[in-house]
Amino acid sequence: MPFYQWRGADLILDCHLQPSAKTLGFAGQHGERLKIRISAPPVDGKANLLLLAFLADEFAVSKQQVSLLSGQQSRQKRVLIQAPKRLPEGLEIAPPGNIASSDGAL
Repeated sequence: MPFYQWRGADLILDCHLQPSAKTLGFAGQHGERLKIRISAPPVDGKANLLLLAFLADEFAVSKQQVSLLSGQQSRQKRVLIQAPKRLPEGLEIAPPGNIASSDGAL
């Protein structure tokens, strides 16, 4: 089972967060979840805020189009990205309807 699913034009990601990491970025898969390294500590929601901002940038959407569906206090998170405009290279996320795009843009 992949770490993502499409709900119409919206993308849902199942993530495993590694807070307080030295770098910020995608780090492959952790079981059936997408592992994401976050440089912010898991204090006062800082890691969650950085995660949402990072995903907004990577998927070329505004911060308001990215929301946490579950996992507010956990490393295991489910995130909704409304109508992503870009699919980051290397994640192998198939576009909705499985129509591949050469540059990752939707």
